[in-house]
Amino acid sequence: MITDTHTHLYLKEFADDIDVVINRALNLKINNFFLPAIDSSHTNSMLELKKAYPKIMHLMAGLHPCSVDDNYLDELSHVEKVLENHPIVAIGEIGIDLYWDKSTLTIQKKAFASQIRLAKDLNLPIVIHCRNAFDEIFEVLEKEKSEKLRGIFHCFSGNYEQALKAISFNMKLGIGGVVTFKNGKIDKFLKKISLENLVLETDSPYLAPTPFRGKRNESSYLSIIIDKLTDIYEIPAKKIIKITTSNAIELFKIKV
Repeated sequence: MITDTHTHLYLKEFADDIDVVINRALNLKINNFFLPAIDSSHTNSMLELKKAYPKIMHLMAGLHPCSVDDNYLDELSHVEKVLENHPIVAIGEIGIDLYWDKSTLTIQKKAFASQIRLAKDLNLPIVIHCRNAFDEIFEVLEKEKSEKLRGIFHCFSGNYEQALKAISFNMKLGIGGVVTFKNGKIDKFLKKISLENLVLETDSPYLAPTPFRGKRNESSYLSIIIDKLTDIYEIPAKKIIKITTSNAIELFKIKV
């Protein structure tokens, strides 16, 4: 059993062939899919996919930092309504993104901290989106640090010191297509990080691994990530799968 801890299979990029895409993954024994939220405009699509595949699709609720704008309080209210009415396994993806828009940093921080506190109140993990914002993310995490704080640093692309810092906040590192990129750099130090601190993800339809970089990503490509990790750690794929899947199940507290 293999787990994709971060995949946006509900997006329009999969509208024409979602069943084929899912079956391709299932044939590779990838049979648990965690769906991170973006904003209220995508909630119905997420719920429809959950309804179609109730046992293998797992829902998150949250407000993506790139969707944080003047109406963010309304969006956060929507997140709370989703939490009240649907089976949610995590708050995500949430965080700070300074690549696209630095002008919203103040409200991005507020939305991030608010959702962390919500996750702690509900004893749910968080899934963090971080782009050009490690210092800002760590600043918020330091203020919100507690025994209940846990989660995943989605699409981890930092350096070794930042990896250790993330782990110190009880975060797993989400490893996906970046580990196969020539300029990804995380493959240079990843072996120094214990597998107990990693989970697997694709971020479909984004960040497809080499040799599909630049094309639509999908959950079946998780097999490429596993192959790369077997090269890095020099251990059998079965061990990579067993440990990372166990990490995900324990974090999200799902029944399998």
